[in-house]
Parts: sequence; structure tokens; C-alpha cells
Amino acid sequence: MEINSSGADFILLGFSSRPQLEHVISVIVFIFYIVTLVGNTTIILVSYLDSQLHTPMYFFLSNLSFVDLCYTTSIVPQMLVNLWGSKKSITYGGCALQFFFALDLGATECLLLAVMAYDRYAAVCQPLHYTVIMHPVLCQKMVLSAWLGGLGSALILCSLTLKLPRCGHREVDNFFCEMPALIKMACVYSRVIEIVVFTLGVIFLLVPLSLILISYGVITQAVMKIRSATRWRKVLNTCGSHLTVVTLFYGTLIYMYMKPQNAISHEEGQFFTLFYTIITPSLNPLIYTLRNKDVKSAVKRILGIDKHSAKV
Repeated sequence: MEINSSGADFILLGFSSRPQLEHVISVIVFIFYIVTLVGNTTIILVSYLDSQLHTPMYFFLSNLSFVDLCYTTSIVPQMLVNLWGSKKSITYGGCALQFFFALDLGATECLLLAVMAYDRYAAVCQPLHYTVIMHPVLCQKMVLSAWLGGLGSALILCSLTLKLPRCGHREVDNFFCEMPALIKMACVYSRVIEIVVFTLGVIFLLVPLSLILISYGVITQAVMKIRSATRWRKVLNTCGSHLTVVTLFYGTLIYMYMKPQNAISHEEGQFFTLFYTIITPSLNPLIYTLRNKDVKSAVKRILGIDKHSAKV
């Protein structure tokens, strides 16, 4: 049975229990969305236009920025429409597409973050062999694997979830069509989906997070041996910033997808979902590159500011 055999629209409950906060939330979400669009678009353009940034690190960052752009765009516009208007509905087709792309892009980002942690490990711990280890073909294969992995997980979970009988239920207990909310709508219990979700959660959440923590643990050990206090503080500060975003992203996802759904309240679900769908994508460009000297120099070169300064 399809998710909505009657063809009627779904109702996204979102923040309807607190209507007095909807306009405030919409402004905050809109600001975060603009930051996400501007920041990630800047990273993609600068990485493409400046030849000095044609490195594995910025190749991965460009892919991460593209994922974040698509991820938030698949969710936020519909969310803002519902927050600004009295109508809280979404069509069956729109719900199915939103559900699929959120799963696909979210899983892809999980794998990309692990790939990026390995790249940083190679750069810090194997600097003399970095260009050999992270050669272009390997980088392309790792990114392709991340995209295909995300696609595969989305196809599996969508095909299983969309077949659950809803018994006429139309209310989605979230601000977008996400798997936990759609499973809650089902009028039957599916042990198969529970096992698949747990298995994919281990593959796409626990394993990548473990690899990231191991990579940064090894990086920290290597950094401790550096005699230069300035470089020591710089690397640790960078690692700390990255780990903060990683913890927010993986931590909230693990809470939402690997905890029994009947143990998560409506308010908890919305709160944690906001982190990995809206807040983290806006923080990624700020944490990873926009405060990076290489990116600032690249922007100046593209805009011709360096040349102008030299002439003056």
C-alpha cells in the first residue's frame, strides 16, 4: 500500500502547537537559510574559480557544500510556506520527494564527513606522502562512493516506508516529511524496517563517526609533538571546530534515528531535527572555510583586490 492511497494532501504539524512562535521561527530559519545559501555557494564558486584551491580538501568541501545546499533547499522553502501561511499541507508527491532527498543527501553527508576526516589525517600525519595518498582518482572514487551510498540507503528506506499502511492518517508529526514521522503515521508495526534502520544507522552514523573520532585522535597525537606553539594552537583550534559541528550533526541524527520512536516526544523531535537540517548546514561553511586564509586570499584574487592594492 502506498503512503497515501487516497491521494489527499498531508498535514505537516510542524510548530502548529505553538502558533505564537511560528513567525519568530520563520525569521530565524530564513536567516539560517540565507547564510547557508551564501556561504556554501561562495565555497563552490571560489573552489572552482581559483586554481590554487584545486586540492583534495576543497574538492571534498565543494561536494559537502553542494550537499548542504540541496539538503536545506529540499526542506526549508516548504517549511517557510507552512510557517507563513495558515495552510500546513504538502502533496503526496512533494512529501515523497522531500522524504527521498532528505534521506539521500543526509546519508551522503555522513559519508563525506568521514572522507574529509581521512583527508585531514593524511595531510597532518602523512604530509610527505599526502599527494600520493590523496591522488585525484582516489578522491573522485571516494566522493562517488559517498553519493552512491546515500542513494542506495534512500532507495531502500523509501521503498520500505512508503509501503506501510496509514489507515487514513494524514498528520505528519514534524515540519517536513522525515522517516521517523512517517513511520509514526503507520497503523502497523514493522520489525523489518526497525532492523533495516538500525543496520543502516550503524553503517552511516556510528561507523563514520567512529572513523572521524579515530582520525582526529591520531591528528591530536601528532599535533602534540609539534614544537611550534602557534601551529599547535591553530591545528587544535581547527580540529575542535570541526568536531563541534560533527558532534552536533551526528549526535542529533543518532538520537533521532537510533532511539525508539515512541520514546521521542514531538518537541524533542523538532528540536533535534532543526540542528541537522538547518543549523549545521549553515555552520559548515563558517567552520571549514570562510574563516580560512586560503579562501580569503582566493576571494581577493578573484575580485582583483590584491592587484588593486598593489597598484595603490
